[in-house]
Formats: sequence, C-alpha cells, structure tokens
Amino acid sequence: MKTIIQAFRLIILLTLLTGVAYPVAVTVVARLAFPNQASGSVVKRDGQPVGSALLAQKFESPRYFWARPSAGDYATVPSGASNLGPTSEALKKAIAERRAKFGADAPVEMLTASGSGLDPHISPQAAAQQIARVAEARKLDLARVTALVAETTEPPQWGIFGEPRVNVLALNLRLDALK
Repeated sequence: MKTIIQAFRLIILLTLLTGVAYPVAVTVVARLAFPNQASGSVVKRDGQPVGSALLAQKFESPRYFWARPSAGDYATVPSGASNLGPTSEALKKAIAERRAKFGADAPVEMLTASGSGLDPHISPQAAAQQIARVAEARKLDLARVTALVAETTEPPQWGIFGEPRVNVLALNLRLDALK
C-alpha cells in the first residue's frame, strides 16, 4: 500500500511539473521574448485580425495574388500533404487543372501543394506570373503592381537560408491599401 501511495504522489507531482508548471513557464518566456510569434503572428488591418503571417489563406478573386495550392483547402487542423505519388491519377488530374488555371508556363510550386498545405509564401517568379491578372482585375498599371511585388519580396532568411519569397497575405494587404 505504501508503494501505491508513493506512486500516486509521484504521478501528481510529475503531472503538476510537466503538465502545468513547464507549459506555463514556456508560455510566459515565449510571450516575453517573442510576443508576436507567441500570439500566432496575427496580421491586423484597422485593428482587426485578417490572418497570420505564417499561414496561407485562400484567395480566389482575380483581384488578389493566389497562394500555393493546398491539399487541405487551407484548413489548419487537417493540414498536410496529399500523399499522392508521381503515378497517381488524382495528382495528374489536379496538376492538369492547376495548369489550366495558372497557365502553361506556371511555376511548379503553383501546380503542387506544399508539404503542410499552408505555406504563406510564393516565389517572386510565381508572383510575377500573376501580375498581369491582378493588374487587369484592379485596373492598375503593370509597373505599379510589379514594383509592389518587388517591394514585398523578402530575402533569404539571414541572407543565406532559402530563396527570396513573397508573403501572399502581406502583398494582398498592400494591394488593398492602394485603393
């Protein structure tokens, strides 16, 4: 009986340490050291949340730049890859549909979904491929939209990791601000 009581006390102690104290400590440190990231990197417009800088959103209007396709329809809970292989007829059909939507010269990233299905960035080439459509839909000068894409292009992380990229939400918010 003594062993059972000791085991029960140990379970309670470890539950409090690992299930309460540790998560609270990590949350407090994260909110102090990285407040924006710890809160989900929420992007606000006029004080209202409009999305996250870290998650793709579905933009379908021709007035907006479109993110990479998502196997999970941009839903955060069931996010993930489609797990379709190169011999999959479903994948071939999806790529053919996306090629029809984005054009024959579409970058590969616009034809295939990202691993998470929530990649918020596209390449400058994928953004450039959409400039004419967006400029026409918004009745804007091509040069202005091209300059906006260049302004919102982010360099590789710390100058060495990855490739230049464009955050689709940030670009679309800048477009909306043009009026």
